[in-house]
Amino acid sequence: MISLPFLIFSVMAALKASSSSTSSSSLRILTKDCNQMGLDNYRESNCSDMEKVPRVKASVGPEWDSVQVQTSKDGSVPVVNVSWKLQSDAGLRAINGSEINIRDETTNQSVCEQIHFSVYDMENSKQERWTFSLAVVVEPEHTYNITVFHFPEPDFRDYRIKTQTTVPGCKDPRIKNSQLCQENGSLWNPRIAAALSDKKDLINVEFDSAEHSESYLVSIQSGSVNCSKLVNKENRTRLNVTLGCVSFHLSQYEVTIQPYFIGCKNNCESAKKNITRRQSSRSIKICLGMMLIFVGVLVYLLQKASHKAPPVTPASADKQQPDVFHVQERKRVLVIYSLDHRLYKNIVLKFSAFLAAKCGTDVVLDLLDSTRLGVLGSIQWLEWHKEQIERSSDKILILCSRGVQAKWRAMCGGKQVFLREDALSPIGDTLTPSLTLLAPYFIRSASFEKYIVAYFDDVCSEEDIPSPFKITVRYKLMKQFEEVFFRILNTEKHEPGRVKQISGLSEDKYHECPSGGALRDAIEAFRKYQLEHPYWFQEELLERSELEDLEATEEGDEEKIGITDHLACVFNSVQLISDMEIQKRLTINETKFRLAEKHQTCSTLEFNSYTVQGIQLL
Repeated sequence: MISLPFLIFSVMAALKASSSSTSSSSLRILTKDCNQMGLDNYRESNCSDMEKVPRVKASVGPEWDSVQVQTSKDGSVPVVNVSWKLQSDAGLRAINGSEINIRDETTNQSVCEQIHFSVYDMENSKQERWTFSLAVVVEPEHTYNITVFHFPEPDFRDYRIKTQTTVPGCKDPRIKNSQLCQENGSLWNPRIAAALSDKKDLINVEFDSAEHSESYLVSIQSGSVNCSKLVNKENRTRLNVTLGCVSFHLSQYEVTIQPYFIGCKNNCESAKKNITRRQSSRSIKICLGMMLIFVGVLVYLLQKASHKAPPVTPASADKQQPDVFHVQERKRVLVIYSLDHRLYKNIVLKFSAFLAAKCGTDVVLDLLDSTRLGVLGSIQWLEWHKEQIERSSDKILILCSRGVQAKWRAMCGGKQVFLREDALSPIGDTLTPSLTLLAPYFIRSASFEKYIVAYFDDVCSEEDIPSPFKITVRYKLMKQFEEVFFRILNTEKHEPGRVKQISGLSEDKYHECPSGGALRDAIEAFRKYQLEHPYWFQEELLERSELEDLEATEEGDEEKIGITDHLACVFNSVQLISDMEIQKRLTINETKFRLAEKHQTCSTLEFNSYTVQGIQLL
């Protein structure tokens, strides 16, 4: 039952909210602290494209001082206070000014400011580094991207610094006292009190009003019972309303008070409270009697069952303990990865050595089969190994990383990716052909038991996994390596009444063997490098001009140039290679493959101890 005043009020509020929704975004610069004594040629302007100069003549990048969310000095609105400072090096004289750009991710609104100045001393009059700051008006629960750089910028790459900050809601202590948040009800504490009567189907509700809300909708709901009443403040601080829609046989209700603040209007957060009807003394006695009878029956049944239950023997208890599982069959795994960095390549090699030495697994890795791969080509090499694995119970392990995600996006029409390690490697980029070949089978497959998707969570993240591979289980290495190895063995770890375990493969034990210790050291080395070089992946990316210069320095390496050309070709076309084309290439290269197999003295199908020792020396 909804009253007529409530309907009229809702229509008026909706019209008012609709008219206010057309107002412009509040994103703007409120205050600036940039013009300082000692700066020459200071002026401010709107943002415009600036001419770029050669890298040797470009200015150096700034450094962050602080990015803080707080209330403006006049207490009216929430602001983000952004401060940056100049680096103390010889590049100061090349700086002509700074540009700051702030973009609202929620509304896509942005504000930009250019500050022009010249500086010749590394420190200001206070013997401190030059620091600039400004305060930007923001909205609660919005996310903002902030970019600062000096100009002129280099014509190749840049020295920009970027950060992202999310403004909390109005309940946050940093901004809840601002005028904007108060107009959205940040300080409202209704202190709801309600009383039910046994004689009449009535409920009395009391609550405190707020400064910036003139009207409140009080509702009661319990099962099918639902009624509301609109009440106006009329300069009262404590409001009282009586509703007559309570059903006598129901004992619990939910009271909801919906305010209409001038800021949030119809979208304001409501206050709720559950209340319980007082029961009569007779009803309480009946309930207590029923409860005592139930407890007595329950105690009797438990005692009767305890006399019949057989004692727990040590043998039955032992069945719940993990059973040590012994590997009896040697398995093979094809490792697919990206050459993101020389330290990451070292992780892949040490991981392969650990699989072979500790786990007794035959590892198929392009780095260890370069002779055969050079004769056949990457597509034929991958197709042959894929067919061998599909005819057996062996597996394909996909190690996801930043490079895997970037190359997948490039195949889907994104920006082309050229990595330094791919250009330096004699076998080039084998990941892109692998994704081209495996993606159609992976997506169409009715089961994913042939494929294992994993990543080293100390140096990679869940975001590095391409979307097609997120439909299956993703494993973290080395935290979940034991589960990965059971997948390689095609064995279930958990069985009814039994849990299998392989000694020395858990996260806190794998590094106790020599190959595991070398793997842990390799992961730790790359992790420390990432902390010291947060933009390491961007530094590994090559522009096409750099790629051509690097190819020119490799005299006589025609095979490598061919692989690099193939990489560019794959990036320029995302069409998947059909099964018919692959089969045709396999037929043409069958003679070459047999020749390579004849001269291959240590193939990846027989990853022996000599190969393991060689990897551990890297």
